[in-house]
Amino acid sequence: MEFKESKTAINIMRAFAGEGQARNRYDISGKKAARQKLHVIEAVFSFTAKQELAHAQVFADMLKGMGGERVTIDADFPTDADDDILKLLRNAQGNEEEEGSAIYPAFAAAAREEGFDDIAGRLNMIAEVEKTHSQRFRMFADLLEQNKLFVSDVEEEWVCLNCGHSFRGQAAPEICPVCSHPKGFFIRAGLVPYTK
Repeated sequence: MEFKESKTAINIMRAFAGEGQARNRYDISGKKAARQKLHVIEAVFSFTAKQELAHAQVFADMLKGMGGERVTIDADFPTDADDDILKLLRNAQGNEEEEGSAIYPAFAAAAREEGFDDIAGRLNMIAEVEKTHSQRFRMFADLLEQNKLFVSDVEEEWVCLNCGHSFRGQAAPEICPVCSHPKGFFIRAGLVPYTK
């Protein structure tokens, strides 16, 4: 079967559109979190948005074989327009879980059925990443909901996302003693990207 005549081509266009919309939603949600001085949540949304952009690029590359033709898709996309950060995190959690557990596995099965094994493999790998996105959003939503985003039951290390200052205690400091950024920039050291 030729790719441009396949159901897989339509599914890849839907995936491309969905990843682009997710990236935009997360960029917008991150800006809302920043306005509410939840800079660590802003960082989580921004970090995930960059990964969604990478997924969109993978799907755009798959569509190169279409020769510039237009593809009509029928799809629904979440709006998630809210100012409540907890709701935005929970919505993101659910959307990512749906992509990882239902949408992309179904797209992968259709691709395999049509003989596009490489595309099916990549869809399944991206589905696993989407599940980690869901888990990330769930973890931060749980912390926010339980009022434990900046407080812990045990002493632990906190890191300022702005300057990297490290602090040990049961709660993040109200103000970073190094760069004077507010508590909203602190994150548990174990959750900082790019650390051991």
